[in-house]
Amino acid sequence: MASEVDEIVQKANELIARTAARYERSSRRLARTRKDLMTRLKRMILAVATVLIGAAIAGFVLGGIGTTGVLLVLGLLVACLAFAFIPTLETVVEPGRLAQADLKTLPLKTEIWLDSQRKALPAPAIPILNAIGNRLETLAPQLARLDPAEPAAVEVRRLLSDHLPELVTGYQSIPAPLRNQPRNGRVPDAQLVEGLSVIEQEIATMTQQLASGDLDKLAVHNRYLELKYQEARDLGH
Repeated sequence: MASEVDEIVQKANELIARTAARYERSSRRLARTRKDLMTRLKRMILAVATVLIGAAIAGFVLGGIGTTGVLLVLGLLVACLAFAFIPTLETVVEPGRLAQADLKTLPLKTEIWLDSQRKALPAPAIPILNAIGNRLETLAPQLARLDPAEPAAVEVRRLLSDHLPELVTGYQSIPAPLRNQPRNGRVPDAQLVEGLSVIEQEIATMTQQLASGDLDKLAVHNRYLELKYQEARDLGH
């Protein structure tokens, strides 16, 4: 009886974990979709405004734009609608392209690529993918301010564009029936989960190190301000 209860509890926990992971993933997708739609809308409005202002200036200078001009303006306005249908975010990212990605876009592209790999990975790996996604969202603004030539940037790029894809694609290259079978004392499913956990922790460490650098800079700047204002107060006396 106890074993049956334990099994029911375990299944319930797995269901809760899957539901939470699905909700978390959907929330991130929704946020990216909303940002994409807003960017499209702003781009379309800017294009329409440009056409209308240009038509108004031409009409003022030329004393009118005539029937041909009106048709041209209408055609340009219709063309502006195309901006609402051109996505601004990539939906598919090939692992080979991660190495060529700009440092500031690398976390998002890595997250998009990882999201497309979920169905091909074992269930225990999914919570770790979610954790990596959260880490990447935290890391992204830090990388946007980081010089790509700095050693820290090189290490981040190597981790996200080399080690992570190699781990996932290496696992996927193993035939499905052999992924949960021991080989030389190791099980590929378990090795994948362990490797993803190491990468997740490494991203966390990199984020903390970059944050420490920012905090140190902030402390130095605050100390500078304190000394400067103290000097100003002394002079005021």
